Amino acid sequence: MDLTKNNTEYIKWVNELKNLIQTTQIKASISVNRELLGLYWTIGKSISEKIEKANWGSSVVEELSKDLKREFPNQKGFSRSNLFSMKKWFEFYSKSKIEIEKIQQLVGQIPWGHNVVIISKSNSIDEAIFYSNKTIENNWSRSVLLHQIELGFYERQGKAITNFTDTLPAPHSELAAETLKDPYKFDFLTLQEKALEKDIENQLIKHITSFLLELGTGFSFVGQQVPVKIDNQDFYIDLLFYHIKLKCYVVVELKAIEFKAEFAGKMNLYLSAIDNTLKTESENPTIGLLLCKSKSEIIAEYALRGMTQPIGIAEYEINKAIPKEIKSELPTIEEIELATTKAIRNAGDIDR
Repeated sequence: MDLTKNNTEYIKWVNELKNLIQTTQIKASISVNRELLGLYWTIGKSISEKIEKANWGSSVVEELSKDLKREFPNQKGFSRSNLFSMKKWFEFYSKSKIEIEKIQQLVGQIPWGHNVVIISKSNSIDEAIFYSNKTIENNWSRSVLLHQIELGFYERQGKAITNFTDTLPAPHSELAAETLKDPYKFDFLTLQEKALEKDIENQLIKHITSFLLELGTGFSFVGQQVPVKIDNQDFYIDLLFYHIKLKCYVVVELKAIEFKAEFAGKMNLYLSAIDNTLKTESENPTIGLLLCKSKSEIIAEYALRGMTQPIGIAEYEINKAIPKEIKSELPTIEEIELATTKAIRNAGDIDR
């Protein structure tokens, strides 16, 4: 279709969008984000329909961008790429079986930039809705949202092996299970392949903010190597947390090796001790999380059968440090700086 200034249908369409934008600008003082996203949704829907049903080519977006920027020079958001994002946003959710009004209500609670990230990175509507809800729940910045998506939070959520359905009442058991992941990704750590448990533990505490972010919302750090006395014997819990939403203590034990069945028995002991010494009557039973380098799912499931305390088992992943033999062959920072200086000097000589 020839999109010239003499095209009556195109001119009428652009004028309709201009009126819509002007109306939205007036309402925006009430709820800026909600009104803006409502506008973007309508524009995206309109562009989609014009391209598909009116047989207008995608070039209409470029023409529309020029016209809107000319009419509203002080308003951002009408670039060609952003208009295509509006179209993609509408089309992404229009395939959903969920009522469009409910989706609009949900996505209208998060910034536009977050919405663009979510639809660009999500493989399904369920995944997009998951990240939208988590963004609202945790008040994620765009960078944190992107980081969580890149770490596959959606795929890992609630995947730890647990015995919660047998040891906790519903719906608390479901909430607790959804709190745990598998695997946990400690990408902020860089350790040698054979790092000791105490090394991993110390590094996690050193990076406690990143660690808490990976654990998820609600975790509050209580202590490291927390002493527990049982029948005059001293035991030490690797890491102790309190989960505000679950209203319970969470014992985390780190194992730098593959999961062994006896780990569950010892965790069961720790949980009983914490319930007896720290838990109050108003709090829920203490939960245990065994983080192991690897695990056999069958052995893990068998090990939890018959355990009286709620325990979850998951793996963890860390960045591997550069092997010493390779590291020794890499240039030092001083060598890199010297080479850079020489390169700049040589480039200057060539220019002369």
